[in-house]
Amino acid sequence: MNIFLKEMKYHRKSLIFWSIGVFLMVTSGMTKYEAYSTSGQSINDLIADIPKSLRAVLGFSDLDLTKASGYYGMLFLYLLLMATIHAVMLGATIIAKEERDKTSEFLFVKPVSRSKVITNKLLAAFTNIVIFNLATFVSSIILLGKYSDGEAVNGEIAILMAAMFFLQVLFMVIGSALAAVKKKPKTAASVAAGILLLTYLLSIVIDLNENLEGLRYLTPFKYFEAKNVMYGGGLDVIFVVISLILILTLLVVTYVFYKKRDLNV
Repeated sequence: MNIFLKEMKYHRKSLIFWSIGVFLMVTSGMTKYEAYSTSGQSINDLIADIPKSLRAVLGFSDLDLTKASGYYGMLFLYLLLMATIHAVMLGATIIAKEERDKTSEFLFVKPVSRSKVITNKLLAAFTNIVIFNLATFVSSIILLGKYSDGEAVNGEIAILMAAMFFLQVLFMVIGSALAAVKKKPKTAASVAAGILLLTYLLSIVIDLNENLEGLRYLTPFKYFEAKNVMYGGGLDVIFVVISLILILTLLVVTYVFYKKRDLNV
């Protein structure tokens, strides 16, 4: 029994739907950009008239929205939300589904160690994340190139996809660690989604109150903001290191607790 291939097959339809969804999201966003850019009215002026609180909720940052790259930077927040939701749910369910579907007994009577089981499951989740990221990257390159009017955008898209990848992996292992630790792993997906929502809301609160800027270390959504990453800013080394430490720590938690837990069969 090849656990990796089994997991890839199990999540195949979900990955296809998510990839189609991200393509439609980019298409919708850039179509709106074209409509705004040909209307004769400055998008920046329109955004400036919106109250600061609403701009923070909607993800409107300090990017130049008259440029295709700037508008994409605004759209990136929504793509990031899609990617991290997919990742956190994937990380939780790929661990918990055996107990949820009552297939644990079938899996663990096979001559396969728990370490090998969890490794193959995590590799399958990681592969799904890579494919989702590539689908987002290709969709963005094609569609943004169509509306960029000669602006060089590929470099900005590539660095944003690298930022997205870090957060995808981070939220994936948040989901897997929760599923391994919780006595009722079936609830891990909902708890993981709750953590994602709370960290996103915290990022909005920080945008609303500059005095809370120090809390940005508590929410991954502030690690690689488009306005900081694009136009030569790149990935902040401090946040890259924090992300890697969190990922490695949560991986250890996943392995340790999964090997020790009593499975509900």
